[in-house]
Amino acid sequence: MKTVTLGNTGIQVSAIVSGCMRLNSLDVGEAAGYIEKAVASGVNYFDHADIYASGACEELFGRALAMTKIKREDIFVQSKCGIVPGVMYDLSKKHIISSVEQSLKRLRMDYLDTLLLHRPDALMDPEEVAEAFEILEKEGKVRFFGVSNMKPMQVELLKKHVKQPLVINQLQLSAAHSSMISNGMEVNMLTDGAVDRDGSVLDYCRLKNMTIQAWSPFQYGMIKGPFLLNDEFSVLNGKLKEIAEMHGVSTTIIATAWLLRHPANMQVLAGTMNPKRFEEVCKACEIQLDRQEWYQIYMAAGNILP
Repeated sequence: MKTVTLGNTGIQVSAIVSGCMRLNSLDVGEAAGYIEKAVASGVNYFDHADIYASGACEELFGRALAMTKIKREDIFVQSKCGIVPGVMYDLSKKHIISSVEQSLKRLRMDYLDTLLLHRPDALMDPEEVAEAFEILEKEGKVRFFGVSNMKPMQVELLKKHVKQPLVINQLQLSAAHSSMISNGMEVNMLTDGAVDRDGSVLDYCRLKNMTIQAWSPFQYGMIKGPFLLNDEFSVLNGKLKEIAEMHGVSTTIIATAWLLRHPANMQVLAGTMNPKRFEEVCKACEIQLDRQEWYQIYMAAGNILP
């Protein structure tokens, strides 16, 4: 299993993250087996959020982990907070602390390795966030902190008051959803790909030693769903298939390897509960695409080289 350094902590973690958003599709025995298989594959990082199945995924994970022989200190457990589904975003001090405490109770744990702020909150007061982080760190409930889906200036606003390093930014990224790459490639062009939708967040994270966790690595946008085997992305799928056959692997492996090839040393979030698909994602760590293969996939996704 390939490893990456988590932000500026110096700690090595698996390049593949087990995304637990769909964990509640399993029963407790299946969930225990899933966790054991992930760890056996070299994955030591598990991603949660307080809203996943309204907390049921965290609760199931806690019960399932207790059925295994896996030591708590041998894995990284991450959760996110800030979304009140269908109502609002809430990054108030009260909500952050309450969310963490409830997550820990459901997970049957004393601490989270990492806590991410799930989405930007228009009413966020960075001083309140800083107070929440101070309390959570002092009480030993959170080791490291980060954000999710935030632009560089939003991170900078937080850093004005937050003392702890922000070591992660979880962002949507895939071969078919790669605007954070294309806007850096099509500099000074009047093309769609040149539009900077995120404040050069890719370069910013690299400059600030923030680990990017790529979520939805096989999807485009929030609506269209997976691009793999999707006729709307026939050119991309054709190129993935061609390169996959050259390597003797699946297109899932190549689509994952495309992300891992980027020098930003990203983590890839695998949200599948399908054992075969999860195994394929992990095997991507064994594939090193060459430069030409990477660019062929990039252009097959509809991007251009000016």
